[in-house]
Amino acid sequence: MKVDLIDIKHRYFDEHKIILKSINKLLKKGNLVLTEEVSSFEKRICDYTGMKYCLGLNSGTDALMMSLWALGIKKGDEVITTPVSFIASIGAIAHIGAKPVFVDIQDDLNINSNKIEQAITNKTKAIMPVHWGGRVCDMDPIVSLGKKYNIPIIEDAAQGMGAYYKGRHSGSFSTISAFSGHPLKNLGAIGDSGFIITNKKNLYEKIKLYRNHGMVSRDKTSFFGVNSRIDAVNAEVLSFRLKKLKSVISKRNRNVKLYRKYLKKNIIIPSNKSFELNSYVMFLVLCDKRDKLQKYLSRFKIQSLVYYGTPLHLHGASRKLGYKKGDFPKAEYICKKVLALPHHQHLNQKQIEFVANKVNDFYSKK
Repeated sequence: MKVDLIDIKHRYFDEHKIILKSINKLLKKGNLVLTEEVSSFEKRICDYTGMKYCLGLNSGTDALMMSLWALGIKKGDEVITTPVSFIASIGAIAHIGAKPVFVDIQDDLNINSNKIEQAITNKTKAIMPVHWGGRVCDMDPIVSLGKKYNIPIIEDAAQGMGAYYKGRHSGSFSTISAFSGHPLKNLGAIGDSGFIITNKKNLYEKIKLYRNHGMVSRDKTSFFGVNSRIDAVNAEVLSFRLKKLKSVISKRNRNVKLYRKYLKKNIIIPSNKSFELNSYVMFLVLCDKRDKLQKYLSRFKIQSLVYYGTPLHLHGASRKLGYKKGDFPKAEYICKKVLALPHHQHLNQKQIEFVANKVNDFYSKK
């Protein structure tokens, strides 16, 4: 039995006719840039998250960079974040000219909120928690620190769409938040895309200009911006997928319950608190002999993937930051243990039981 890690092909098969219909409609209109479909998508996101403003962009990375830029963060500034994330999290900080300052993680795989305060200096200009794997960080103490030191918070919610913490949607705790609409996300487009949400009108207006070359009108430009406009096709796709997001997340949580039921040996599944709703972009487990387990699963056509094997402070791109092995022991430990097992809304109980049985078999033979 072949079990895929992700569900992109299944999703497109289900929605093929809807996507083609949307594309044909837009082609007939002859306008694909900053259309009413984009405005409609932005309004839908505001309604879903409870925020006042949203801007569709061409990637989650741009959403992070523009959030940093809009807050005036520049060369010489420091931004506190986690060492366990995709490289884009710190790449955005570096491209602005600022320095990523890492704080180790905790058992839930997110930044340890109790260790953030000791990393704050007079150069700290933002705190950027990352909602890893679809689980919202422990936001209450982070928000309190932001208020105490008057430091803005930027939520890297690239994987956080549809996730909740104490009844509030991810991205609603901060000054501004960045989301990804990459096809791998629970709310994914048919190409790259992203968006920001904020309650600050001044940040919204700055980024609205910045994403469109700084243009107020065709012949009037306030500053040199960039082209980071979400296209109408992806805005339309994200809009109709947003309608199904709660169902998608419900099915993913169902999958995790089944995995918890069937997985028996040498596997740690991070637990959720009662006030959290994990959107489970990935199903991450911690396991002994991970690399051997992965090879064993591949023999049975079970896909798995390491997210991620190297913490950010040990990447080659981070050399000049001055960190070394051993600086963030929890992150380094997790990166040696973490593995993503097959997980998507089209997975059925038989497939989940098959995967779990093979994992259990591996450890029974050792």
